[in-house]
Amino acid sequence: MTALLFKNLRRMDWTMLLAVLALLVTSILFIYSASFRSVHLPVSSFYQKQIGWALVGLGCYLGMISTDYYRLRDAAWWFYGVSLVLLMLVLIPGIGKRVYGAYRWLSLFGVQFQPSELAKLSTIIVLARFMSRPGRDLADVHNVFRVALIVLPPVLLIVAEPDLSTASVLLLTAIIMLYIAGLPMRALGVTTLLGLLVVGLLLGLLFWAPAWFPLSDYQKERILVFLDPGRDPLNHGWNAVQSALAVGSGGLTGKGFLKGTQDVLGYLPRTVAPTDFIYSVIAEEVGFVGSVVLLSLYAVILSAGLRAAAAARDKLGRLLAAGMTGMLFCHVFINIAMTIGLLPIMGIPLPLISYGGTFMVSTMAALGLAQSVYVRRYS
Repeated sequence: MTALLFKNLRRMDWTMLLAVLALLVTSILFIYSASFRSVHLPVSSFYQKQIGWALVGLGCYLGMISTDYYRLRDAAWWFYGVSLVLLMLVLIPGIGKRVYGAYRWLSLFGVQFQPSELAKLSTIIVLARFMSRPGRDLADVHNVFRVALIVLPPVLLIVAEPDLSTASVLLLTAIIMLYIAGLPMRALGVTTLLGLLVVGLLLGLLFWAPAWFPLSDYQKERILVFLDPGRDPLNHGWNAVQSALAVGSGGLTGKGFLKGTQDVLGYLPRTVAPTDFIYSVIAEEVGFVGSVVLLSLYAVILSAGLRAAAAARDKLGRLLAAGMTGMLFCHVFINIAMTIGLLPIMGIPLPLISYGGTFMVSTMAALGLAQSVYVRRYS
């Protein structure tokens, strides 16, 4: 067992691991900063908890590297089924926990977790298994329809929480995997258009049929404020305005660690600074230069994921690595785009940086799976 572990470590892509470790250190430092108010006030324990979750995530990362991804293929439908059951449980009042008007959490042995994170991983694994089967022709519309039947159940259950951001990431990841699997460009364009129509239909149902998908008032306002930034700048538009100010005020090199005024003075709300808006804290304190370094670290990880996909020994490995990499890219792009005002506030975390246990563990597991594909590229 030890010999196998060392063999895998020798064959892994170390650039990914080094970039991951750098981001984890960045996460702990800036979660501390996002919780800091003054030397005379106590700092929230968020950064200490994040250290614990980072260690758990590293354990999952190494565990996935040691696991042959074919074992996950064999158990794919079981994972998928369990994730759907958990997504249904989270919608039951009294079982699922309601936070800010949404049911997204379950509690297991005193630990809260989000079933949607398991659903993302299990759906990607099932899609990879389905699309990699020998003789599977994605030019056949029936197979594309079957892909939709795999993706839509978790997407609809996640939308019902409601959690539009995670549902969007899952849809986009499925489209990326269809492209990697060889779906013809014309069919891919039609599929993408249909996906956009589905998103539009879901948004329409959320606004005009709340009995089916109950979107809370603050979530509706997020979308309306994005369409009209001056609609409610002192209430629902506050986070977006303060986030943009924080990013812009960082300048070239930033204001310095623990010196970001938007954060320290509480203009950027303390409830969201360590989570969805952690990039705003980073950009204000380390500026454009620091932001470029942060994005470069993500580029290293994404490049490593693409190398794993390119070097995979089979189509299953290629789709798994591409799916996990695509999911990570969607999270990074959407989070940063929303903090600088290019997208509406969607409540989506920044991978490996934002505070949160479930998302940290699921992200590390996804990266570990991409590494599992890479270390077995010759076997």
